[in-house]
Parts: sequence; structure tokens; C-alpha cells
Amino acid sequence: MNVGTIAQTANAIRANVGKVIVGKEDIVDQLIIAILASGHVLLEDVPGTGKTLLAKAVAKSIDGEFKRIQFTPDLLPSDLTGIHFYNQKLAEFEFRPGPLFANIVLADEINRATPRTQSSLLECMEERQVSIDGETHLLGRPFLVIATQNPIEQQGTFPLPEAQLDRFLFKLKMGYPTTDEGIAIMKRFMADSPLEQLAPVVTTAQIEEAKGQYTSVRVTEELLGYMLAIVEATRKHPDAALGASPRSSQALLRACQARAAIQGRDHVLPDDVKAMAVPVLAHRIALRSVQRMRADAAENVIGGILASIPVPADAPLISRA
Repeated sequence: MNVGTIAQTANAIRANVGKVIVGKEDIVDQLIIAILASGHVLLEDVPGTGKTLLAKAVAKSIDGEFKRIQFTPDLLPSDLTGIHFYNQKLAEFEFRPGPLFANIVLADEINRATPRTQSSLLECMEERQVSIDGETHLLGRPFLVIATQNPIEQQGTFPLPEAQLDRFLFKLKMGYPTTDEGIAIMKRFMADSPLEQLAPVVTTAQIEEAKGQYTSVRVTEELLGYMLAIVEATRKHPDAALGASPRSSQALLRACQARAAIQGRDHVLPDDVKAMAVPVLAHRIALRSVQRMRADAAENVIGGILASIPVPADAPLISRA
């Protein structure tokens, strides 16, 4: 496995997105990790923090097809997947694919669609295929959904239930920029948006090749036990009504392998597990009613678990790898 090639691919995307997005290096890296790990990302933050801009910048950095869907209460599942229509010239039905038939799909304000439409999207995310009128249509490769939602507005929204949140590899928050970053943003967008001049730097073939290689990143038994101990601790935590599922441990493993690969390493370190635990696990646990009022309660639960579980020593891990 050539992890150097994966790191070069990640660096190219990172540098290209950096022409548009100021700061947010960790968020950009996590989007790259999601692409490699065949996961999907939920970006949650207040309006104007750059969620849509970031998704577009990542999409334009890859030479693939990009589609944006504005979710509204009247959006139907067929508006996403496509329909069969009758072609009068050919006297037969033809399939007209919907916007999900793309490599990167931006689902803007996903919580404004009805549960029926949300479920149709999340089914496609999991199966990576669409069944319409008894016919199965495969989606593109790679296939990444970047969904956004505003946690402040509640009127006219349909929050994603826990079972559907579990389909997302990461749940990320953009956050406000620092003072220096805010000045840099104003200068960068003073004349024109640099997004318009952004060109692809990697192909979908390179992404698929990297996806086939990152799973060879080695993980020791000690680290596998460390990951599982973190996941199992969420099920025993007094503030958690529902702990992380077995799917969570698989997602954590894939995310750690992908993070090591984009950094040019052929082995996972404890730092990878610590960095990936919160974005992978925080949205997969259901808190008791008293704790749900705090916006960062789930992150604090995962942080407390990380602080309480002993970390495997680095030396034996590196030597075995």
C-alpha cells in the first residue's frame, strides 16, 4: 500500500479548498476522511458560517458530478431519486435520474424535509442504490452526501431521529472564525468569490484507488480494544439513555485508518482514536432528557469517556506496526 499517494491526494484537496475556506483545517480533513471511508457528513451550525461554501469547495476540487438539493417540506422522494416518464416519440417509458445520481450531493437544510423524504435519502446513503418501479439503479462512485442543518430554528423542521443520525459517519460544527480569520475572509471575498475560479485537482479514479488502499492501514489488538472500550463506555454512561451501536465501532475504525492514511502513516495511533471519537460517536448516543438541553452535552460525555480510559502506550504500537 502506498500511503504516500493517499497523502498527496489529500494534500491536493486540502490546498485547493484552502483557496476558498479560511482556517477550518480539521473540518476539511474530516470531509476528506469521510470520502475515503465511504461515509457521509452532517454539518450543523447557525446560518452564515460557511457550511454550503465548504461543501461546494470540496466538490469542485474533485473531477466528479456535484448536485445541490434545497430541502423543503413539499419535497418528495421522487424529486431526489428520479422518475419513469412516458416518451411519446419512442412510445415507451424512460428513466429520468434525480439529483442523487452524482458523486457529491449537498442536502441543504435536511431537517426541513418531511420524514418520508428524509428516509428515502438515508436509504440511498446506506445502500448506494435506488429502487424505482422494481428496477435497481446504482449510484455514482464515489458517493458522498454532505447534509446541513440549522440547530437554532425549530419551526417548520423535522429533526432527524437517532436511527437516521447513525447513518452519518461524522457530525461536524463549523464554529465562528477568529478575529484574524474574519479579516482574512473579508479580504478574500472583497472583489469576487474565489469559488468561481476553483478547478478540480483530483479525479474520481484517484479517489476510488485511495478508497481501495486505506483499509490496509494496520491496527494493533491494543488499539482495537481501546476503540471498543470507548464504544462500550457510552452504553454504561449514566447520562446516556442509548449508547453507541456496533456500527459505531466499525465507523470509528474506518475513520482512524483513513486519518492515518491521509497523514502518510501505515498504522493507526492512539491520537487518531482521540481525534475521531467525538465526531464519530457524539451524534450516535441518545442522552437523557435532563442532558438534552445542553448543546455540547454529547461531546462532553465522549470527552469524559476519553479521559477515563487508559490510553495504550505508543512505543509497542509503533514497533508492532
